[in-house]
Amino acid sequence: MKIAVDAMGGDFAPRAIVTGAISAARTKKDLEIVLVGDEEAIKHELSLHFRTDELPISIHHASQIIDMKDSPAYALRHKRNNSISVAMDLHKRGEVEAVVSAGNTGAVLGAALMKLKKIRGVMRPAIGSILPTGKGRNFLIDVGTNVDSKPQQLMQFGIMGSIFVRKLFGVENPRVGLLNIGEESSKGSDLIQKTYQLFLEAPFNFIGNVEGRSILSETVDVVVCDGFVGNIILKFAESISSVYTRSLRGRIGKRAQYKFGALLLRPAFRRLKKTFDYAEYGGVPLLGVNGVVIIGHGGSSPKAVTNAIFEAEKMVKEDVNRTIEEELQAASQKQGE
Repeated sequence: MKIAVDAMGGDFAPRAIVTGAISAARTKKDLEIVLVGDEEAIKHELSLHFRTDELPISIHHASQIIDMKDSPAYALRHKRNNSISVAMDLHKRGEVEAVVSAGNTGAVLGAALMKLKKIRGVMRPAIGSILPTGKGRNFLIDVGTNVDSKPQQLMQFGIMGSIFVRKLFGVENPRVGLLNIGEESSKGSDLIQKTYQLFLEAPFNFIGNVEGRSILSETVDVVVCDGFVGNIILKFAESISSVYTRSLRGRIGKRAQYKFGALLLRPAFRRLKKTFDYAEYGGVPLLGVNGVVIIGHGGSSPKAVTNAIFEAEKMVKEDVNRTIEEELQAASQKQGE
């Protein structure tokens, strides 16, 4: 399997991206990785590692970079040879089976829509995010692609999210909840109330409305919301780990007994931090486009890049897009009866 990785995307590119790609290639010998970006810069980073010439890694030159501060629409029009667009072109032509980028999210989304188009039947693509729970993980969709959604679009997000969790997490019948300010069907905005009624006939395991406190619980597997709300939740969730760490260090302070206790509990603290570390989950999938696209965090570490590549690989192997098209078509036919 061949996967294109945007080597120039992210706060720590190209070093973190190249290092993560090398780790992925060393771990899984059946993966071929195409590093897209400035050839000389990528070659330099590869030279810093041992025996990379033996790995299935190639370089595809792209002369331009879309910066995190660039306007996606402007950059895609005026920087046509940027690493994101070049990677998408490789995917469009069938030269790679997936694209991974930690670059400008808007540019990744725009390039994917322009180059790959949408899966047949999809009204709007959506970005989903993996969130940790006490014993596992949940999937939140949408987290920023669509800030103004319609009930039918939220229905499709529920279908796509359910398929993703079933295929990648191995959950046989994912529980899907609709994010609301209360569990009662009469609560919420007009959008949410109409969506609730639509979800009652949905081709997935709808368990009803869920409140914010349930997002990180074991009572639901997929949480559906519009992108405006989802993006706020995601950004808040990303801050939890760092706030927790700073707060804990402040509480421990310089007291000897606290330091001794913390030393004994260090393994537990490390496991807890690992649970909330986005690097463990790699990236977020862009569902609904006619291709496999994984969007990494802007501050992706090498470990995050490696896991994002593995996530892309699994999406290809599980044929997620074909399942989305089939189930959306089945749902459409049922509604037309």
